[in-house]
Amino acid sequence: MKTTWLKTVIAVAAGALSTQALAAGFALNEQSISGMGTSFAGRSSAADDATTLFGNPAGMARLKREEVSFGVAAIHAKTDIKNNSASFSGTALGGASLQYGGSNDGDMVPFTAIPMGYYVKPIDEKWAVGVGIYVPFGLATDYESGYQGRYFGDYSEVSVITVQPTVSYRFNEKLSVGFGPTINRIEGELQSASPNAASLGSNDGRIKVTGDDTALGFNAGILYEFSPQTRAGLTYHSKVAYKLKGDTKLSGAGFDVVGASGKYDASLDLDTPESIDVSVTHELNDQWTLYAGAMWTRWSRFEAIIIDNDGIPADLQGNLAPIIEEQDWHDTWSYAIGAAYKLNREWTLRTGLAFDQSPTNNVHRSPRIPSGDRTAISFGLAWNPTDDVTVDFAYTYLQEEEVDVSRSRSYRDGALNAEYDATFENSAHGFGAALSYRF
Repeated sequence: MKTTWLKTVIAVAAGALSTQALAAGFALNEQSISGMGTSFAGRSSAADDATTLFGNPAGMARLKREEVSFGVAAIHAKTDIKNNSASFSGTALGGASLQYGGSNDGDMVPFTAIPMGYYVKPIDEKWAVGVGIYVPFGLATDYESGYQGRYFGDYSEVSVITVQPTVSYRFNEKLSVGFGPTINRIEGELQSASPNAASLGSNDGRIKVTGDDTALGFNAGILYEFSPQTRAGLTYHSKVAYKLKGDTKLSGAGFDVVGASGKYDASLDLDTPESIDVSVTHELNDQWTLYAGAMWTRWSRFEAIIIDNDGIPADLQGNLAPIIEEQDWHDTWSYAIGAAYKLNREWTLRTGLAFDQSPTNNVHRSPRIPSGDRTAISFGLAWNPTDDVTVDFAYTYLQEEEVDVSRSRSYRDGALNAEYDATFENSAHGFGAALSYRF
């Protein structure tokens, strides 16, 4: 029971840490549809609309009018799973190895919508205030019934919703700063199967883990305008320290479940990583604007998971004492370049190219997060029917490198061992639309 509980909660943590579904580690990038059109190049320096509240809060000081912006991004992902194999072994089988089957359809990411909303109000020529609601982290994987890797996670849903009240101040024509505390709500649910000793490979038991918490962080930024045509921005998104509390529910006749069916209290300390985003925007002429940016994320904070459990029966406490397991994720960089072309007063075209490193490694990669380095190309369109209204559309195609998942798990001190190996290749289509209105 110890090992499966540990692996499941680690998956919760990994899922919580992974939010750009179109960014590294499944961390979510979709907080701006106008930014999505340039693959988020220039995110901390563009300051074109109210979504700058997330991209760089200092950019709010550039907005001349009160503005509200609402948008939604939708993600459709596809995974190709091949070279798969799975087996049981251990003393329960007399040292023999038994292959077990299952499907590997790869259609495990549901069509997902990600909402966002922002409001910015300039107070005078120097001060501006605003508030934003967005989703900075999220994960959703739902493998088919009978998935071959089900003992290592077949359902995952983790989301973080953030509210950010923000203020910015413009010192002069060149320098602006901004700051906003963030109120972050995390919720997660993870499920996996547990093999049935009497019928290996079928009639599995179930393990379901849920947890939630609310925690504080902050975003801060600085924007410097070298000239009316060229500006650079730097944004710092702080780490957020969560103390998730929830429960683990064990049911059925799995190796981890027999003698322990029921619900148990659980807690987990988890820090989502800080990041630094730097970018440059240059208006080449009245028609062309160029963007370039890079972001560093401190995924190396995810070194290990420490799990505490309460309410465990006395005869099981030895198996569920605080547990530590190394993860060894590494820091990542992402890079993007983009351009916008203004056809006329009403229409603007955008495009961008981005490269994202994955924080995962071959040793600890899980079916819950089978991600690798990725490349994305984006296209965007802005329509300004009047000076008060802007409608943004964006499309992104993302392709990841092939990665190997190789997992093993031991039940009842080696009485039974399960192994699963497969090669994953992920791709995704992202669609976005937003409406901005200026008062």
